[in-house]
Amino acid sequence: MDPISSYLNNIPTDTNSDKFENKLKADLSKSTDSELMNVCKEFEAYFTEQVFKAMDKMVPKSDMLSSSNQQLHDYYKGQLIQKYAEQSADGEGLGIAKMLYEQMKRNYDIKE
Repeated sequence: MDPISSYLNNIPTDTNSDKFENKLKADLSKSTDSELMNVCKEFEAYFTEQVFKAMDKMVPKSDMLSSSNQQLHDYYKGQLIQKYAEQSADGEGLGIAKMLYEQMKRNYDIKE
């Protein structure tokens, strides 16, 4: 096994989707205003990340990279997409977090 494949096999597999799924299972009815908004922003970041990844799949892969280099390239591209999605949700984003936040505040009857 080459060093790049060995490195990639030792990367922790705890993904954003795992973390996000755990937060969704939590009881949000007793959340503070800021905790609720953070969960909504994380959802928007996760959604945006999935959209970016779906768009990326439409771009043909290069034949110029070896298999292990392609794996490394894909790993870092995935990390970059994740950071772009997080930064997007931290700013104005798509507005999904704000709409979801307002709806959840009404549903959980959370006062500011």
